[in-house]
Amino acid sequence: MKLCYCDESGTGNEPIAVMVGVLVDAHRMHITKQEWCALLDYLSELAGVEIKELHTRNFYSGNGVFRNIEGPQRARITSAVFDWLCERKHHVVYASVCKKEYEAQYKLQRISDELNTVWRFLGFHLVLAVQKHCQREKGNKGHTLFIFDNEQREQMRFTDVLMRPPSWSGEYYSQGKKQEPLDQVIDVPYFGDSQDVSLIQLADFIAFFLRRYAEIKEGLVPAKYAEEETRIGGWMASIVSRSIGASCMYPKINRNKATDMFFSVASESIRVL
Repeated sequence: MKLCYCDESGTGNEPIAVMVGVLVDAHRMHITKQEWCALLDYLSELAGVEIKELHTRNFYSGNGVFRNIEGPQRARITSAVFDWLCERKHHVVYASVCKKEYEAQYKLQRISDELNTVWRFLGFHLVLAVQKHCQREKGNKGHTLFIFDNEQREQMRFTDVLMRPPSWSGEYYSQGKKQEPLDQVIDVPYFGDSQDVSLIQLADFIAFFLRRYAEIKEGLVPAKYAEEETRIGGWMASIVSRSIGASCMYPKINRNKATDMFFSVASESIRVL
């Protein structure tokens, strides 16, 4: 059995929104949680105040409780986190949206009515990509439980979409004639507080850097310092090395109507990773 811890970045006024899931084998989850808590303890020592949750936006900018940690040290810690992610050998799944393109495609009725919010669009894409990836596993090894950060406005409607997925969604993962819809998804999705669910914080960490990379790469926001694009590009290599694979998220060839709906509004720099 697997657990997929999910969080998003950029659902405010940012031009690009990204959602990330960290796909963890249940029997290996506890060590990862312990090591993440150890990172928070280390950051607490550096900051001189207890840090219960890593808010990546503030950490990266050195704001709030992180103001006493110098930029070069924050960069070293970021690199260490990505190295650690690779060592833990968990998988990463991600989805992205260029908001202007999403809005344009929705007005043209090229996006399903069930996915009429950016959050729901990203979340369902994440689920479909994991379904496509995990159905290759034998037995019940691919069965996955999804845990999202609290999103009260979306919880009921998103649960309904997963419990009664639209008929077109089976095309995304080549659903067989006798295959139940989303047969790798266990139960309804769960929603928790990221302060209490540490691996949601890891998903937020990855989502932030994916979004930041895309916005700089596509000229939507300026870099904060000369080497920022290069440095973040190096961190992207770690994410790609642990991703479930582009064929499950953004297939470059043989796309169908379902996969193309998500491909067409995605950040170009993310879908070609």
